[in-house]
Parts: sequence; C-alpha cells; structure tokens
Amino acid sequence: MELAGKTTIVTGAASGIGEAIAEAFVAEGATSVVVADRDERGAAKVAERLGPKATGVGIDVADEAAIQQMVADAEARSGPIDVFVSNAGYGLPGGIDLPNDEWTRMMDVHTWSHLYAARAVIPSMIERGEGYLLNTASAAGLLTQMDSGPYAVSKHAAIALAEWLAINYGDKGLKVSVLAPQAVRTNIGGPRFKAGDNSEVRQAGQDGVLEASEAAQACIDAMRDERFLVLPHPEVETYFQRKANDYDRWLNGMRRFRRRLIGD
Repeated sequence: MELAGKTTIVTGAASGIGEAIAEAFVAEGATSVVVADRDERGAAKVAERLGPKATGVGIDVADEAAIQQMVADAEARSGPIDVFVSNAGYGLPGGIDLPNDEWTRMMDVHTWSHLYAARAVIPSMIERGEGYLLNTASAAGLLTQMDSGPYAVSKHAAIALAEWLAINYGDKGLKVSVLAPQAVRTNIGGPRFKAGDNSEVRQAGQDGVLEASEAAQACIDAMRDERFLVLPHPEVETYFQRKANDYDRWLNGMRRFRRRLIGD
C-alpha cells in the first residue's frame, strides 16, 4: 500500500515510534493523520508540528468505546479509515509477583486494543475491499522478555491476533503487518532486555538500539511490500528460526543468558 491520499490513525503517537510513524505518513502524502495518545497535550503538540493534515486526540486505547468514537469522528472529518496503526504500549518489569490488575492492564493495552481497533475499522474496510492494520508488538512477541512476564505474554498474544486477522480477512482486501523490533530509543525506555538467542542477543543500551525514525521507515517499507512481519532488527528473524528449529535448545540458551545478565 502507498500512503499517498490515505486517511490514517496512529495510537501512541505523542512520542517514540508512534510519533515517527505519524510523521512518516505525512511525508508519504497521507491526506489525514490522527495523532492519538493518552497524553492528549503531547498528541496535540505533535499534530501541530506535523501541520494541517494532522489532528491530535486524547485516548485510552483500553477503552473500546473511546476507540469507536475516535474512528467515527475521524470518518466524519476525512472519510473512511484506510490505515489504523495500533501502536500504544508501555513497559513494566515483574512476573508472577505482579497483581492481576497489572497483567490485565498490559493485555488491555498490548492486545485487546488491537482487537478494538479491528472491530472499529474492519467492517468498512471489507465493504470497500481494502484497508490496512499495522499493529505494534515486539521481538518479545516472537522470542520472549525475561524481565517482564506480562510484556512477553501480551506481545505474543498481539502477534497471534494479527496472524488470525490476516488469515481470516486477507482474502477480503485487508492487509495486516505487525511491527516486532528489539530495542528502540523512545521515552518509554522499554523493558531492559530484548531477548534473542545466546551470545547473539544484544542488550538494550548497547549495540542495536535503533532510532524511532528507523523503525517507522521499516514500517513504510513493509506496508509498501505488504509484508506481515516488520523486523527493523533483521537478526530477530534468525533468532526466531533457531527457536522454532530446536525449542529446548533455545530455552536452555535463554536460561544461560538470563543467568549471565541477572545472576539468580
């Protein structure tokens, strides 16, 4: 898909990857870009910087009714949504010690928000025979996240949902891509480790930390080619293949890697 002339929505767009994607959409000639974020003031500032094609909106992506209303408002202003980028996310360390509401919130933001977006835009997209969903997950969704159980689980679920949407609606004109980067320099700071395979895994803060603009460009390239997986760190594909080829070996390697990093 080419972005020129398209009506788009990007969540989590007040900073980081979302902001960079919104900026890239404007540069690619999108007719309308909704810059949506829980930080309403931040979204408004980004929209103002991007110019008259952009509109800032405050939203909690865990609120399905709010997503439905945002889509309805955008359609009233600019017409049917061509592209919905479900990008909002956050990091939280911890595991089984975390209370249930923290696990639930992570699933709400990283998984169910993608479902809510799909429900809001797919019917119109299918009726028109075209549309695009770009969902942000993480390399943690293909591999794992050692210092955050709910992050790993919610990102795995996000990728599974994107796969299901691509399989069930791909023949009806819907295109789906899922962004799965390792470390990207954002305000979130992100979970500390993007897990790969043994010594080849890079630690956030060292080699392999990309700028948000690089991740955004990878999304533009993938959408142009209509590729499902968006891997700004190409080595993730190698790690994923090794995991699939020998799951037990990969788990053993990850445990060794964890001991080196965390020491318990």
